[in-house]
Amino acid sequence: MSARGRHPGTAGRHGRDRRAEVLLPEPGRARFTGDAPSAAVVGGGIAGLAAATGLAERGVRVTLYEQGESLGGRLAGWPVQLADGSSATMSRGFHAFFRQYYNLRGLLRRTDPGLSMLTPLPDYPLLHRNGMADGFARVPRTPPWSVLGFVALSPAFGPRDLTAMRPREALPLLDVRVPEVYERFDGVGAEEFLRRINFPEAAHHLAFEVFSRSFFADPRELSAAELLLMFHIYFLGSSEGLLFDVPREPFPQALWEPLAAYLRRLGAEVRTGTPVHRVRPAGGGDLVVETDGAADVHQAVVLALDTEGLRHVVGSSQQLGDASWRADIVALRTAPSFLVSRLWLDRPVRGDRAGFLGTSGFDGLDNVSVLDRWEGESARWAARTGGSVVELHAYAVEEGAEPKEVQRRMLDRLHEIYPETADARVVDARHEWRADCPVFSVGGYRRRPPVRTPHPGVVLAGDLVRTGLPVALMERAATSGFLAANALLAGWGVRGQVLWTVPRAGRSRVLRALAGLAARR
Repeated sequence: MSARGRHPGTAGRHGRDRRAEVLLPEPGRARFTGDAPSAAVVGGGIAGLAAATGLAERGVRVTLYEQGESLGGRLAGWPVQLADGSSATMSRGFHAFFRQYYNLRGLLRRTDPGLSMLTPLPDYPLLHRNGMADGFARVPRTPPWSVLGFVALSPAFGPRDLTAMRPREALPLLDVRVPEVYERFDGVGAEEFLRRINFPEAAHHLAFEVFSRSFFADPRELSAAELLLMFHIYFLGSSEGLLFDVPREPFPQALWEPLAAYLRRLGAEVRTGTPVHRVRPAGGGDLVVETDGAADVHQAVVLALDTEGLRHVVGSSQQLGDASWRADIVALRTAPSFLVSRLWLDRPVRGDRAGFLGTSGFDGLDNVSVLDRWEGESARWAARTGGSVVELHAYAVEEGAEPKEVQRRMLDRLHEIYPETADARVVDARHEWRADCPVFSVGGYRRRPPVRTPHPGVVLAGDLVRTGLPVALMERAATSGFLAANALLAGWGVRGQVLWTVPRAGRSRVLRALAGLAARR
């Protein structure tokens, strides 16, 4: 990216924070005319779809390879037939589309400029087993009032808690800079950092544990740098706060099928059910992508894979990269197993229950969604049957846990949180166990691979990739995909995509000055 700037508009339902930072691509011609290079995008998740879009829109001949039968990666969906004979779409569950996901939203606007496929949920409610509850709907969204409002309104912060905190140790929260935050705090665990600043125990469990577990990791193992980055993204770096949207229909229908059609209209070839086994350099700078029974020649390759997929392809592609880069890929780890349980119940959940509820202290249950509150397919099933569709998530399940016991325990906790479900008959249940999310563990940042690789025609994309920007989760995937496309386009003298980000440093001069005191210790 060659330059940065500020967005001149204002924050809004579909807009961007007026303080968002624009990242301009390297200068070049608008697009290819005539002969254009061929690029393979390996992986059809968010990162791969962003990379394929960024390239195809500039005239590159794109082939998108996805080993699964549907697109979306960890947001894919697939048809299932329920025990009552009806059809439904199963997926790996709830995902929050936060308003700070500028580049992901930009990708989705290719097929829905007004983002009508998303609908807002009114709050991000939190519940601890001890009865303490919190939310963010009433919290101001403009920094620094966002933090002050949260502290003032949250029952987790009492006067004694605030006076007991160690302000000097907490000052780095006020001016998170990327990538410097990793240099200073990646070697510290998130839980250890909260202990150092004497963060209130109640707030720790009610708020930050919920957020940190959204990285699918135990908070004790999560890098403090990621925790600080999250604080910056949602509290002090943007004015969108912690409110979010969700798709009105299952992921395939709402998001990925329209985007696949858009790519095909641009001339891209989308190959699902096509795993890539190996990439090898060929003469003249070309790259050969080997699939089952085929070897396709391309001028560039984007590896937009999850951790295990990337390790597999790189491990089989002995001619790619150098020893140091390959060792870093081998060293990548995945987060512990997590469970998504979706239950079709024969009676409704009480009408005042939230569409989404973050939970803490409930034996590993991390959130509860009532899908028929906001997803059309589930709402239609509930209206037809008089029932409800409920989803339970349990992240970072303890190693060695017996799956059926965990599933039973999560159901018991649902009955505890929403007692009216205890008498409901489960019409059908689907349980998805996965362990394929990247882990952002203490000290792991320096070995995370960047977008560029030692091979000039090969780039990486995905939420495991270092971007040098304050992005996380789905937004990190989308941003890295566009960055990968831009890196290739710059090498061909073609102008890439304009990107946006939460500012890479604190917004307030006063808070930055205060944070500087900690840096000078």
